[in-house]
Formats: sequence, structure tokens, C-alpha cells
Amino acid sequence: YIVWVLLQGHCEAIRSGCVYLGMFLNIKFFYGIYDPFFFFHFSDCRGKTMLSVFEGDIRDGDFLRKALRGASMVFHIASIIDVTESVAYSEMYGVNVKGTQLLLEACIQENVLSFIYTSTVEVMGPNPRGEPIINGTEDTKYDTTLKFNYSKTKWKAEQITLQANNETLQNGGRLSTCALRPTYIYGDGCRFLLHHMGDGIRNNNVLLRMSVPEAHVNPVYVGNVAFGHLQAARSLKDAQKRNTIGGNFYFLSDDTPPTSYSDFNHVLMSPLGFSIQDKLRLPLSIFYILCYFLEAICTILRPFIRIVPPLNRQLLTLLNTTFTFSYQKAKKELGYVPRYSWEEARKRTTEWLASQLPMERQKIMSS
Repeated sequence: YIVWVLLQGHCEAIRSGCVYLGMFLNIKFFYGIYDPFFFFHFSDCRGKTMLSVFEGDIRDGDFLRKALRGASMVFHIASIIDVTESVAYSEMYGVNVKGTQLLLEACIQENVLSFIYTSTVEVMGPNPRGEPIINGTEDTKYDTTLKFNYSKTKWKAEQITLQANNETLQNGGRLSTCALRPTYIYGDGCRFLLHHMGDGIRNNNVLLRMSVPEAHVNPVYVGNVAFGHLQAARSLKDAQKRNTIGGNFYFLSDDTPPTSYSDFNHVLMSPLGFSIQDKLRLPLSIFYILCYFLEAICTILRPFIRIVPPLNRQLLTLLNTTFTFSYQKAKKELGYVPRYSWEEARKRTTEWLASQLPMERQKIMSS
């Protein structure tokens, strides 16, 4: 869906869709007055605020033009996320790439000045060899070889976005674009965490281990990602910063301690009574061999029936490769500093998981 608000003659558009970051950003954007970390104060202009909500298809150009009419800035957050290859490539390309192209075209036709694209750290990798990156930056050189259709389409959409920077609008103005690359996003509302918690419930309150402890990643709290988007928006409104930021991408992380994916789940869920498996159920090399044969069998059967294996080699590589990134460039050029500390982010996330736990237990017991 698209949400936009007219505030004292200034109009923002948030293109969000199914990703819970979109919901969080919408909430923080419209109700930030109630959060001590966000400073969007609407009290001076409540009587002049207009909110319009549109629901439609990002692949519908006419709909996009209607929704963006009068907007001056777009946050493009919507995409299909899939790391098991369960979604057809044509559908993913249509939404993630073609939808982005159509949205940019609508921005040009409707004279939108700024466009912020939510990319992902996965446009960097990891590559199939599992080569690590430690505290990477925007200048890090890496032999990127993308295997996931998700990563490929997000990279293509990011490139389309950055190449559209400085395009001429219908009224003669110029479009400014930038892309934000958050690391793994967690927080209240995260369906991935619910999935892992569900697996733990089925396994007698023992979380499954799918990553080795030494494979460190640095997740980022959803509230800090939302704040990073708002900082990018403020920066693009600044005439002095606009030319510097336009056409660039920025990694978004925070001060969440680097750890493996599996151990991170345990950090969040251990206060709820969950433990975690000490080691992988099988050696990593055996997992790779099993995934290879599963993928081969699924490929052979594909002309007759489409079967999606629950695990593939690239996902196994993703879960077991050290891949951490710095937010220092975003700090320097966007003024981004995490607004939620690790302690606050962990507390909020664990409390939300606790609120969901009884329902998850009930749902699993009754299934």
C-alpha cells in the first residue's frame, strides 16, 4: 500500500507493502511525537494534516501516478523477500525490479523530488565460496556472485534507483535518489523471529542451530533502520547535502553485538525459557552435500512438479559466513546515529516475543 501525508504544504509518500519495516516507519512517521527518540512533532499543525491511504499493485503505472500526485518524497520499501527460491523469478522480477522502474517513472511524471530505496546487505553477498567481510564499508572490494533471485532483483532495483539520480522531472526539476542497505533487520513484529521461536517450541523449547558460533553478523533493530530512512529524507531536503548523497548507497547497522544468526535468536529468546543446540546436527560439509542432492532432485522433477527444499546451499552459506558492516558513512553524511541502544532494542524485541509466545504455543499445539 501507499501512505502519504500532507503537512503544511509538504508531502511525503511511503511505499511500504508487506515488509514490517514499512509498518514501523509509518508508525514512527505519523506518531513519532510519542517516542522520545523521534522528533517528528505534529502538534503545531494537526488541523492542517491530511492522510490518504491507497492500496494497489506496484506494477500498475496508472495507480502509482495517482498515488504519488502531489508528493515530494518517496520511501520505496516494498519487495518480495525469498531465500528458499519458493517464488517464481518472473513474479519477483515484476515486483522488485519492474515495480521499482515504474515507481521511478511515476516520480518523474509527478515531479517527486526525492526517492529513497530500501536495499539490503545481500546485494553484496556472501558469495558461494563463503568469503567473509568484517566491518565492511561502502568502499569494500568483494567478489560478489549473487545466487538468490532475491539478491539479484534487489541489486538490479538498487542500480536502477541510483542511475535515476539527477533525472529531469516533468517540471524541469531534478530527481535525487539514494539507497540504504540495512543488515538483517530484527525487532517487534519480525516474522522470521516468530518462525524460529515456533521451531523451538516444536523442539521442546530448544532452538535449532543452523549457523556455527563463529559466523558473525551484525543485525540491526527495525527502529534504527526507520530512523536511518528519516535521516536520509532530511539530508535530501538539505540543498548542501543533496548533491553529495544523491546517487549513493549507505549501509545501515547499529550497536547490536556481532554474533551468529542462531546465537542471536538465543540471546533474544533465552529470557523466555529457550535453550539452543550446542552444535549443528550434522557437520557443515555433510549439510552442503545433502543440499546439493536435494537441489539436483528438485531440478530433475521441476518439469513435472515444483518442489522447494527447505534448505539450499546458498542459504547455508548465508547462515555460516561472517558478514558485518559499519554505519560510519551513514553517520558522516546522513547524520545517522542509532536512536535505540542494544539494550533497548533487545528489551523491546523480547517483550514482543513474550507477548506472542502463548498464541504461538496454542497454535502449534492445536495443529
